[in-house]
Amino acid sequence: MAAVGTAAGPAGPEPMPSYAQLVQQGWGSALAAARGCADCGWGLARRGLAEHAHLAPPELLLLALGALGWTALRSAATARLFRPLAKRYRLQPRDAAKMPESAWKFLFYLGSWSYSTYLLFGTDYPFFHDPPSVFYEWLKGMRLVPCPLSYGHWTSSSSYLCFTFAWVQLDNKTKKEKMKLLTHVGTVRQDEGVVGWEWYHNVGILVLFLHDINDVQLEFTKLNIYFKSRGGSYHGLHALAADLGCLSFGFSWFWFRLYWFPLKVLYATSHCSLRSVPDIPFYFFFNTLLLSLTLMNLYWFLYIVAFAAKVLMGQVRELKDLREYDAAEAQDPKPSKAEKPLRNGLVKDKRF
Repeated sequence: MAAVGTAAGPAGPEPMPSYAQLVQQGWGSALAAARGCADCGWGLARRGLAEHAHLAPPELLLLALGALGWTALRSAATARLFRPLAKRYRLQPRDAAKMPESAWKFLFYLGSWSYSTYLLFGTDYPFFHDPPSVFYEWLKGMRLVPCPLSYGHWTSSSSYLCFTFAWVQLDNKTKKEKMKLLTHVGTVRQDEGVVGWEWYHNVGILVLFLHDINDVQLEFTKLNIYFKSRGGSYHGLHALAADLGCLSFGFSWFWFRLYWFPLKVLYATSHCSLRSVPDIPFYFFFNTLLLSLTLMNLYWFLYIVAFAAKVLMGQVRELKDLREYDAAEAQDPKPSKAEKPLRNGLVKDKRF
């Protein structure tokens, strides 16, 4: 295989750019690539897919088996571990119904994020400290993804299919909530899987690391909300953990998804990729995916800021959980105001 672009990068890591440099250099590189693409169109796209997209039937089968395996493991853990645990600690009925979902997601995301953290900080991969290095020694038509990276992307892609099935069929949500969360979280997992599966696998590890941490914190907060009122008594330690989890969730959302993600990932894919690999395939496609993910992160951060403003104004006294109910709530024609959900996933108590 012939190498495309530079064989290696600069001697040391490049400094992280500013937002202004990201916009100026990223936009400039994209415009230059568009002007220099004489044969852009469906023909080039078909040639790129034929040359680089080699997802063989055994790989598809492995992906499907992985999704089925995660689904079976989740069902077994729910029946044999999570539901008995909710019964043992005498959770309130609503909390007991939702706890298995959050417990499974917490354990999965914790494992996924820990593995990506290990790859970035416990091995020789320099991608976090030097994001442009994700494209150093890039090979045209490369098919052999290093095993440590392929494990992470296979887990992400197969879990995306598993969670899609779970949200539609198993999770305790209304149809509206199912579609909203499927669109939001499903797009994140799809971007991670597509970006990382084969051609941009180095970038995919960074995407996993910068997004899974928020899912860990979210599910941790929800679990503590469920366990703070159990057995007929109130447990202040779980309430404190839920409050701290909520604060860390908002801070890390900005730091990981709106600071590190655009300045590390978007800068590397929009600007540095063309510098290392001038004719890199799927440049516009993958950068469009990553840019849409950035805009989605910003959109949901506005809900986090709105919730924080309500806390500061004293309109929220206690964190409660998050979702609407289909059957049970539909039977109550006048639900109490304390049970009305907030869009960002938390409900509030109001003072009137």
